[in-house]
Amino acid sequence: MKNQKDHFGSRATLSSRAGNLTIHRLDTLARQNLADLHRMPFSIKVLLESALRNVDDFEITADDVKRLAAYDPTAVKPEELPFKPARVILQDFTGVPAVVDLAAMRAAMSRAGGDPQRINPLIPVDLVIDHSVQVDEYGSSAALLINARKEFERNRERYEFLKWGQRAFRNFSVVPPATGIVHQVNLEYLATVVATRDGVAFPDSLVGTDSHTTMINGLGVVGWGVGGIEAEACMLGQPIYMVTPQVVGFRLHGQLPEGATATDLVLAVTQILRGHGVVEKFVEFFGDGLDAMTVADRATIANMAPEYGATVGFFPVDEQVLRYLRLTGRSDDLIDLVERYCKEQGLWRQRNSTPSFSEVLELDLGTIVPSLAGPRRPQDRVDLPRVGESFRKALTDTFRKTEGSADNRLERLGRMSSAARPASDTSSIAVLDESRLDLRHGDVVIAAITSCTNTSNPSVMVAAGLLARKAVEAGLRVPPFVKTSLAPGSRVVSDYLAKSGLDRYLDALGFQTVGYGCTTCIGNSGPLPEAVASLVERNDLVVSAVLSGNRNFEGRINPHVRANYLASPPLVVAFALAGSVNVNLAEEPLGLGTGGRPVYLRDIWPTQAEIARTVESCLSGEMFRRQYANVGSGNAEWNDVPVRGGELFEWDPASTYIQEPPFFVDLSRQVPPIRPIMGARVLVSVGDSVTTDHISPAGSIKKDSPAGAFLMSHGIRPIDFNSYGSRRGDWRVMTRGTFANIRLRNLLAPGTEGGVTVHLPSGQQMSIFDAAEKYRHEKVPLIVLAGKDYGMGSSRDWAAKGVQLLGVRAVIAESFERIHRSNLVGMGVLPLVYENGQNLRSLGLSGREIFDLPDLSDSIRPRQAMRVIARDDSGRQTMFMAICRIDTPVELEYYRHGGILHRVLRQMLGA
Repeated sequence: MKNQKDHFGSRATLSSRAGNLTIHRLDTLARQNLADLHRMPFSIKVLLESALRNVDDFEITADDVKRLAAYDPTAVKPEELPFKPARVILQDFTGVPAVVDLAAMRAAMSRAGGDPQRINPLIPVDLVIDHSVQVDEYGSSAALLINARKEFERNRERYEFLKWGQRAFRNFSVVPPATGIVHQVNLEYLATVVATRDGVAFPDSLVGTDSHTTMINGLGVVGWGVGGIEAEACMLGQPIYMVTPQVVGFRLHGQLPEGATATDLVLAVTQILRGHGVVEKFVEFFGDGLDAMTVADRATIANMAPEYGATVGFFPVDEQVLRYLRLTGRSDDLIDLVERYCKEQGLWRQRNSTPSFSEVLELDLGTIVPSLAGPRRPQDRVDLPRVGESFRKALTDTFRKTEGSADNRLERLGRMSSAARPASDTSSIAVLDESRLDLRHGDVVIAAITSCTNTSNPSVMVAAGLLARKAVEAGLRVPPFVKTSLAPGSRVVSDYLAKSGLDRYLDALGFQTVGYGCTTCIGNSGPLPEAVASLVERNDLVVSAVLSGNRNFEGRINPHVRANYLASPPLVVAFALAGSVNVNLAEEPLGLGTGGRPVYLRDIWPTQAEIARTVESCLSGEMFRRQYANVGSGNAEWNDVPVRGGELFEWDPASTYIQEPPFFVDLSRQVPPIRPIMGARVLVSVGDSVTTDHISPAGSIKKDSPAGAFLMSHGIRPIDFNSYGSRRGDWRVMTRGTFANIRLRNLLAPGTEGGVTVHLPSGQQMSIFDAAEKYRHEKVPLIVLAGKDYGMGSSRDWAAKGVQLLGVRAVIAESFERIHRSNLVGMGVLPLVYENGQNLRSLGLSGREIFDLPDLSDSIRPRQAMRVIARDDSGRQTMFMAICRIDTPVELEYYRHGGILHRVLRQMLGA
């Protein structure tokens, strides 16, 4: 809170149970006729308070405050807005490379004769280790123990590095493995709604290196996902610079009908908002539908803001937030402060309060019906009765397969179940010999209750348990080829499932707890049983996964599974029982129960009253207080991890997990000039909806990939490859893994899938990494061509770091997803969009041309139109205009320096 300047006379005192605290009153601006707070969306008020409190006449000026105070929702000016969040949150897949970069900056500072201690977080940073556990063992009571042991064996090197970071950096804490998923831990424990520091109270706010950081918006906390590069700059005291956002108001009214869940609601919201278009916008929810909506349900909707494309999906603070704080064991002093502060600052949602918005949409909660989303995108919602029909259509239209003969599912499943070997545990799951298997297109081979989206919500978790109980009592079993798993987002989930007695029914169906972390949703589903995987490969089957997650992009969940469906936890159990998505569960039986009697989903679906009674009886604040009492020191295995190194990390040249990246090794103190890109070749040309999973996969590493070959050359056995996500601390692995998704379709190499391209002009087909190396040797700059929504999905900074290290200088797309565009700029890669709705096809280009960008120079401006000249083999030229998607003057500075962190480091060296 240093260097603040009270230009507007906003400092005042707030009395609370915790004592007197300083606040910066927003109504000061209203009294000076600078702001109309009644019309202003709540989310914008939080940004305004941050600007007002942090004015220092350097990074944030009085003019910045005045511009934002004059916010007109109906005529938002696209002006640069600096925002200083209260804190930063990381998960380990994205957190490890962020800490690697900080360690590399310290090394660079030391080499340049500066003080390495200047590289230190200036605001609180929490890293939650949650992405490293994999579902190797399942369907047994030993699964949790075995998977936890393997997690430490695989990731010990990474954990040693994080333990070093916790000791070496100030304001940096680590939540150990097996605690929970980052966003659920944030919701249940880390978030305060109102923060205090140095005697000042202010709204809790954050950015995080995971796109689902938005889940905290359900608690009335403004926060969103950024790339690790932006997060690191933020840790070092830099504001987040953004264009002042439009706010789309989303009115919710009515209440959910019987049979519908919060998951069904969020799938409908995602479909509506993705169709409307809210990329780079805020969404703020309002209306009488919020009055009885719990924070858990709100958090489910807020979590999937990246899926519907918004920066945030915000719910203001109200009585429901106070109830949640009490439920999760927060202190009476904090709850009192939240209520007093938010009411004093106009941040409290009153019933029927309606700010003004740039646009307004609405949804009657009474229209929500049970549904799934798939088979490849979260916005592709399908009503439950139409799932089978939808799958069959995708089978022919998307996966190019024939339907095959009619299938008597129940008879087939009965044969396989009766032929299964006896299970060794309480589970009904047993692995069949391959000769006994009779798999078809659409069969469910993975059923996973997983992900922060739903495991944070007691109502849907209890619903899954109640449905499991009724299924077991009816005599239903899960077919033996379904890999079942339950990965709670926190240990509190296990507590209330055990207290309610529902855990033993989930166990009986194979849904034993496999770990506390982000498993199947991030691609850590683990291998399928060998017999299943072999049959899928040999018969080229399109089998399916059903998971309670937020992501179902192709190639993400499991390399053998092409059709992936998002569903509520009770529907995950239902489809595990049914054994197929090629089914209409509104009319067809789940299976045959006791005495061969058909059992239908409607027979065992729990009522809302049953769910509410069970949640009320089994959940208490004491559970949360107990589980989080010793959160930093409760894992004995984590406590035993050794630490080496002091203020500088001791890089091990033999490591294939942690290596100093080359970004700052030869950093000059002088800023190099911006030069034209001339004679560039296209490394990759892709179509629409290419995700950061396509660009930088997080899942398994194939033995015959460049990354696999690299690891084997260093003596790493394929069984020990781990995942791309776990190896993000080694730039050599990650560069080889860029564009290595097995489902990537590069238009330069038609008929192929995976990391394949064509080197030009030779026409030789090779891996994308090998082609990039060949171009590097030939001193040829590279570009990427893309369609709409390029970079949608995770806030994956390696999707930008990797292309930069491959030698890519620019990406020309029809449109970018927000975080990825920002990440590209943050790594010194130029994002461009076609002008006037043009694209590669309309311009008659193949991507095999030579490209020039002659207008690039030190004089470029944000959003400038610039010429692109493409020359084909015959010498014919095509010139078109593209818009430079460097959006603000500060982003231009980042690009000029070659990246955000390069600029920060030069500033520190200069100082």
